[in-house]
Amino acid sequence: MRIGLDILGGDFAPDATVKGAILAQKELPAEVQLVLIGDKDKIVEICNAQNFDYNKFEIVHTTDCITMADHPAKAFSAKPDSSIALGFKLLYANKIDGFASAGNTGAMLVGAMYTIKSIPGVIRPCISTEMPQLGETPSLLLDVGINPDCRPDVLYQYGVLGSVYARQLYGVENPKVALLNIGEEDQKGNLVAKSTFELMKDSKDFNFIGNVEGNQLFGHCPADVVVCDGFTGNIVLKEAEGFYELIKKRNISDEFFDRFNSESYGGTPILGVNAPVIIGHGASNDIAIRNMVMKTKSVIEAEVCEIIKDLYK
Repeated sequence: MRIGLDILGGDFAPDATVKGAILAQKELPAEVQLVLIGDKDKIVEICNAQNFDYNKFEIVHTTDCITMADHPAKAFSAKPDSSIALGFKLLYANKIDGFASAGNTGAMLVGAMYTIKSIPGVIRPCISTEMPQLGETPSLLLDVGINPDCRPDVLYQYGVLGSVYARQLYGVENPKVALLNIGEEDQKGNLVAKSTFELMKDSKDFNFIGNVEGNQLFGHCPADVVVCDGFTGNIVLKEAEGFYELIKKRNISDEFFDRFNSESYGGTPILGVNAPVIIGHGASNDIAIRNMVMKTKSVIEAEVCEIIKDLYK
């Protein structure tokens, strides 16, 4: 297995990304090769400062980077030697099995859509987030940002994609799927929610259990997968991050709420594209980068992309 990691992406790159790669490399089995894409001189310098042998990595050298301020689509075309663009070239050529970056999210989405492309049959790829529960297994919320406006058929398909992910990554045999709504009753919601409910209620593609409300999402969520449009999902995600920051500022330490820290899950895959692509938080530190690499390994091993491809053959 070969995992590509963008060393130049993220608010604290390359220091945090290289240190995170070192942490991951110490845990990865011998058959997993980390391919670092970025400035070789910087990589060597940081590795030496950490007393780590940089030869354990494969390094693809570039000093070009798509910054957080760059326009995603324009920069992806204008900077073909950027770390993100090179990562997708390697992924497209099957020289790496998965690609992870905490860099420009928009550029990662552009790269996924225009390089490796959507799986035929997938209407709109999406991204998800883990919602901590009081048990060990989190629930999955999707979409959380790619598609702010969604048709009912797109939301229906999210139920399929989320079910595959929950089954393969969390080991849930028959994932329960719910629709995020303003009430549990069948007729609640706006026109899109009502139409989506009608599509989902008799689904043979996944185990639909009905509507859930926002106050059911964390702690004791009745569903393993919760479906919503990217506009709503992103608000939920940012609200959860905001509460975590508030709790930390008030010096409250709690094992459950610590699981809301974005460092703990590292990154999230783009579901519905032809190869594993993991997007990390821009503010990722070395721990988050380590976890993003390990998440990439898990997604590759779980064969999520291959299973989704088989569904739509």
